[in-house]
Amino acid sequence: VQLQASGGGLVQAGGSLRLSCAASGRTFSNYDIGWFRQAPGKEREFVSAISGSGRSTYYADSGRFTISRDNAENTVYLQMNSLKPEDTAVYYCAAKLPTTRSGSYYRRAEYAYWGQGTLVTVSS
Repeated sequence: VQLQASGGGLVQAGGSLRLSCAASGRTFSNYDIGWFRQAPGKEREFVSAISGSGRSTYYADSGRFTISRDNAENTVYLQMNSLKPEDTAVYYCAAKLPTTRSGSYYRRAEYAYWGQGTLVTVSS
């Protein structure tokens, strides 16, 4: 499956952005989708994930971000509200097949397919 993230940009603190992850190539609903981010000089970290059906969602920091998906449009969205300067990073979407391994949604190594990333910059 091929992934393309978009929707990043420059926003002031307190503002909102909606990121999109468009997929092609395979049956989209078969894949769990995760969002990760990487700030300069830091490790890539988990942000959020959603199961293939959309029924299960996972967050590193619940409350400000909401993940959703439209399998008819082969797209996953990450709505980000109340953005903070520390949210500044390149955001990546990634896909994995379902597994019974506990905690798989949160681990980078579980995701076999990655998009190119979209830059989010939050100014203070």
